[in-house]
Amino acid sequence: MIRIVIVDDHPVVRDGLRGMFTGDDRFTVLGEAADGREALAVTEAVGPDVVLMDLRMPVMDGVTTIRELKARGSTARVLVLTTYDTDSDVLPAIKAGATGYLLKDTPREDLFRAVVAAHRGESVLSPAVAGRLMGQLRSPAKEPLSQREIEVLTLIARGGTNREAATRLFISEATVKTHLLHAYAKLGVRDRAAAVATAIEQGLIRRD
Repeated sequence: MIRIVIVDDHPVVRDGLRGMFTGDDRFTVLGEAADGREALAVTEAVGPDVVLMDLRMPVMDGVTTIRELKARGSTARVLVLTTYDTDSDVLPAIKAGATGYLLKDTPREDLFRAVVAAHRGESVLSPAVAGRLMGQLRSPAKEPLSQREIEVLTLIARGGTNREAATRLFISEATVKTHLLHAYAKLGVRDRAAAVATAIEQGLIRRD
């Protein structure tokens, strides 16, 4: 029997998953958590085989939680189960140590098979996610960020507005926006939050 912990900030999702797995005698649900911090405590307490991990949660996000589980020596396999399949979500999760990455529209039997495979240590990816990773491998290397783009992102990461960044760098707000748009394109993201997260993940900037 495969022992599972469910981590998701939506109670209705946790209830649905618990009902699915409880109805199959191959699985037992040992616990649940509504955020990453709770997930660390529950996982340490019950020692599951597989953790079903959402990514975007309050208090502590999924990627940070995966890293922390690995740092604490957890042997649980982490299977990401989320709504998001953007590069800024997929790649950090895989790099952090997730065994698999599925979307929440995955059919029940496919999810069951994925948990069994993850328990065996096999990598499991939804077709959309696998396509994204293959695209990353096949695409040419992206142009690196310019020094000015790094400076703008650093100020934004520290909580600065476009206006404040413009003042600090002695440039116009329009120029700040242009630098941000260029940075988005180079990092393969669509907004400032994802740009900051990806730049930090890649070691291009530091939040502090």
